[in-house]
Amino acid sequence: MSTYRLKNLLSPRSIALVGASPRHGSVGRAILGNIRKAHFKGEFGLVNPRYAEVDGVTTVDSLGKLTFAPELVVITVPATTVVGLIDEAGRHGAAGAIIISAGLGHGAGSSADAAERAAQKYGMRLIGPNCLGIMMPGVNLNASFSAHMPAMGNLALVSQSGAIAAGMVDWAAQRAVGFSGIVSVGDQLDVDIADLLDYFALDPKTQAILLYIEAIKDARKFMSAARAAARIKPVVVVKSGRMAQGAKAAATHTGALAGSDAVYDAAFQRAGVLRVSDLRELFDCAETLGRLKSPPGKRLAILTNGGGIGVLAVDRLAELGGIPAAITPAIRERLNAVLPLTWSGSNPVDIIGDADPARYAAALEVLLADPGNDAILVLNVQTAIARADDIAATVTGVVQEYRRQHQGSAKPVLAVWIGAEPKVINLLSDAGIPNYPTEDDAVRGFMHLVRHREVVEALAQVPPAMPGAFAPDIGAARRVVAAALADGCHFLDPIEIKRLFDVYEIAMVPTFAAADAEQAAAHASGLFAQGATVVLKVMSRDIVHKSDVGGVVLNLTSADAVRAATSDILARAKALRPEARIAGVLVQPMVLRPKARELILGLADDPTFGTVVVFGRGGTAVEIINDKALALPPLDLQLARALIERTRVSRLLRAYRDVPAVKEDAVAMVLVKLAQMAADIPEIRGLDINPLLADEAGVLAVDARVVVGRVERKFAGSGPANFAVRPYPSQWQRHIEVKDGWRVYVRPILPEDEPLIHELLRHVTSHDLRLRFFAPMKEFSHQFIARLTQLDYARAMAFVAFDEVTGEMVGVVRIHSDSIYESAEYAILLRSDLKGRGLGWALMQLIIEYAKSEGLKAISGDVLAENTIMLAMCRSLGFEVKPDPVEHDICEVRLKL
Repeated sequence: MSTYRLKNLLSPRSIALVGASPRHGSVGRAILGNIRKAHFKGEFGLVNPRYAEVDGVTTVDSLGKLTFAPELVVITVPATTVVGLIDEAGRHGAAGAIIISAGLGHGAGSSADAAERAAQKYGMRLIGPNCLGIMMPGVNLNASFSAHMPAMGNLALVSQSGAIAAGMVDWAAQRAVGFSGIVSVGDQLDVDIADLLDYFALDPKTQAILLYIEAIKDARKFMSAARAAARIKPVVVVKSGRMAQGAKAAATHTGALAGSDAVYDAAFQRAGVLRVSDLRELFDCAETLGRLKSPPGKRLAILTNGGGIGVLAVDRLAELGGIPAAITPAIRERLNAVLPLTWSGSNPVDIIGDADPARYAAALEVLLADPGNDAILVLNVQTAIARADDIAATVTGVVQEYRRQHQGSAKPVLAVWIGAEPKVINLLSDAGIPNYPTEDDAVRGFMHLVRHREVVEALAQVPPAMPGAFAPDIGAARRVVAAALADGCHFLDPIEIKRLFDVYEIAMVPTFAAADAEQAAAHASGLFAQGATVVLKVMSRDIVHKSDVGGVVLNLTSADAVRAATSDILARAKALRPEARIAGVLVQPMVLRPKARELILGLADDPTFGTVVVFGRGGTAVEIINDKALALPPLDLQLARALIERTRVSRLLRAYRDVPAVKEDAVAMVLVKLAQMAADIPEIRGLDINPLLADEAGVLAVDARVVVGRVERKFAGSGPANFAVRPYPSQWQRHIEVKDGWRVYVRPILPEDEPLIHELLRHVTSHDLRLRFFAPMKEFSHQFIARLTQLDYARAMAFVAFDEVTGEMVGVVRIHSDSIYESAEYAILLRSDLKGRGLGWALMQLIIEYAKSEGLKAISGDVLAENTIMLAMCRSLGFEVKPDPVEHDICEVRLKL
C-alpha cells in the first residue's frame, strides 16, 4: 500500500510539464529537453501561461486546457504557486506530481504543508520538493535536469541528494552499468525512501537497490521497508554524516556511547542493509550487484599471473571474513595436467607471468568445474608476453560458455586487469563480468555478495516478544518506575534499581541506603559479620558519575572506617556539587572476583530510532576505550550473541591461559532481559550497568543508573512505543471454534511457514486462485511466497490458521496499511475443500479486530464481481460494496472502523 499510485509516477502513460520557459539555463527548459531526448512514448503536454511555445513545443496556459488528464505532473514553478498547481492537478485527475521547485518551507503553515494536504485531498502522491527528478530508462522517461540519461539496467538508485544521483549516472555511463530507475527524493514531503524501497523490491526489472541517505524521516517505516526489500534483493546504502557526534550531555555512559552514526550502523545491520563507506565503494557495489547473484558460500578461488597480487587478494579476503578456497588433491591433479610445473600448487592459483590466453582458459575451466569454491576472481598483470585484451577476450568466452551451460546455477566470476585500457574494461563489462581497478575492490565486491546471502538468512529469524522461559512480574516493575515518576524523579535511586533488577532476574550486588554515618555503619556491620569488606558510594540522583566527585571509597573493614568515609564522601560531594541533592551513601559488600571481566550493558534513547541496546567494555574509562556495539531491540539470544561478537572484549569472554570462559550465554541473557524491560516499561529512557562483572560463575551488576521519563510515542501503530522494529506479536495467538465444533489455532505468520504456504496452495483450486489473485496462477516462486511470510509486523500483518487435529495450514488472511497508516488493504485465502465451515468469517473478524487495535480508520479490498460468496460476507460484516469505476469486473469493498 505504500506503493499506492507510485506506478503512475514512475511509469506514467501521460505527463504534463508545468513551468518550462525558453530561458537558457532554466531548470524547466532542461527537463523539457530531457523528456524529449528520452523519447517518452505517452502523451505529453507543456503548461506555461506566459509563452505560446517553448523550443518548438506548443504550450497551454493551464492544466485544464490539455486534451488529456496527465497521470504525472512535473512542477518547476516558483514555490508560491505550487500549492495551487497541486490542487488544480488533483481536480483534473492527476495521480501524482514531481515538485522540482525548492523553497516550500517545512512544518505547519508552510507551503509544503499546504501542498501535502492538497495532494491528500485527491489521493495524489508527491515526489520532492527540492529534487533532481526521476529517470526511468525502461519507459523512456527522464523527468529530471540531469546532464545525462542512464542506460537501461537492473539497478535502482534512490537518493536524497540530486548531485549524487547525477554523479551515479555519469559513472554508470563509463562502466556500461544500467539502471531500472533513479529517483531523487528531495525533502520527502510524501513519497519517501521507504515507499521506493517497497516499489523497487517488487519491481522485476530491479536486481539490487542503492541508497544515498542523509537522514531518515520515519524509522519504523524505513526499517519495515528495508527489511522486506533486503529479503528479496541486495540493498546498499551510503549514509553521510558518519562523524556526527552523539549527545554531549548524555545522562548515562550508554547515552554517550550511542552516537547517532553508530545507531544508524546498528539499524542498517538489523534491517539487512549493506552499508558502504563512500561513493567509490557504492560504485563497486553497483558493479558487483548489478551483474551477479549471491554465491551459496564464501570460498573464493583466485586465478592470477602474478603471485604478489594474488597473495594481497588472499590477505584482504581473510581480513573481511572470506575463505580462500582449498585446492583438493583431485583439482590439483587436474591443474597439473594443464599448467607448467612452476604453478603455485595452491590458492591463489598463480599460473606464472608468461601465462597466455590458452593457459588462462585451461585453468579457469578447471576452477569453474570445482565444487570446492563458490566464486572465482581472475587477476591479470599486463606483460609483454601476452596481450591483456586477448586474455580478457578468452576469459569472457570461457565464462559465457560456462554460464550458457549452467543457467541459473553459474557461480560468480569477478575480474581485475591492472591498468586496463578501456577496450579491456568494455570486453569484461559487455560480458557481464564485474571488473575493478584493484584486487582490494574486487574482494570487497565478492564479500558484498556474501554479506547479502548472510543477511537473507539472518532476516528469516524473528525474535519472540519475550524469551520463552522468562516471565517477569511486569506489574511490579512498572510500579517501581511509576512511583519514582510520581515523586517527580528522573532517575531511579539504587534501591529502586535493585528492586527493578530483581523483577527481571538480573543479579545485582546487595545494596543498602544510609542517610548518615551511623546508618552506614549499622548496615556495614551486618556485612562485616558475613566476612565481607565494604564499599561506600555517594547517593544522589544529580551526580551522574560518582567517581568524578570522589564519591566512591573501597576496602573498608571497620565501622569506624565506614563512619569516617561517609563523612568524607558527603563533605566532598557537597563542596564539589553544591546544587546536587544528596540523599546519603550506599553501602555494598566489596565484590572480589579477580578473573571477572568488566562490561557495560545498557539502553539509550535515539531521536530517530528510539531505544537502542548497547554492549561493550566497561569501567571508568569506557568512553575512552570506546569498545562497544549497538543493536535495535527486540533481541533474542541469537541477536544478543551477534551483538557481543561485534566487540573486541568478546574475545576476553572466552577462556585464555588460567582464566576460565564466562558462563555461556549469561551476558547475552542480560541483554535480552534489558531489551524486554525496555519493551515492558517505555518510561525507561536510559539505563546502564557499569560494570557488569562476568566470569565462569555468571554475571553480577555492581553499579547501575536508570533514567526515567514520560512516554513519548515515536512510532505509529501498536507495539512498544520506542521500538523501530516490532517484536513478534505473540499476543495475537488464538484458539477459535468455528462451525460444527471445528477447532482452529491462529497465529501471526513466521518466515519458516513458507513450505506450509506452498502446501496450502496445493489444496486451492485454480478457480479459487484466480478469484484471489485476479489471474491464472500456475507457479509460486520463493520470492512470491517470501513476500507473504517474511513480515516485520509494522505495516503488514498476516494470520495463518491450522487445524488443531491434523496440524495442517487451512487458511491465511493478510492486511497491509497505506503509507500514512490510516487505511489498509486485506486479502484472504482458504483451502478450497474447507470453505463454507465458518473459517473465512472468523479470519475476517480477526483482521478487523487487529486493524481497530492498530488505530486504522478503514479496511478495503478488491473483489472480483463473480466472487459472490466473498461479496456477501463483506456485506454481512458491514463493508460498503461498489463497482470499480474503471475495472468493471472488480468491486471495491470498504469498511470504516
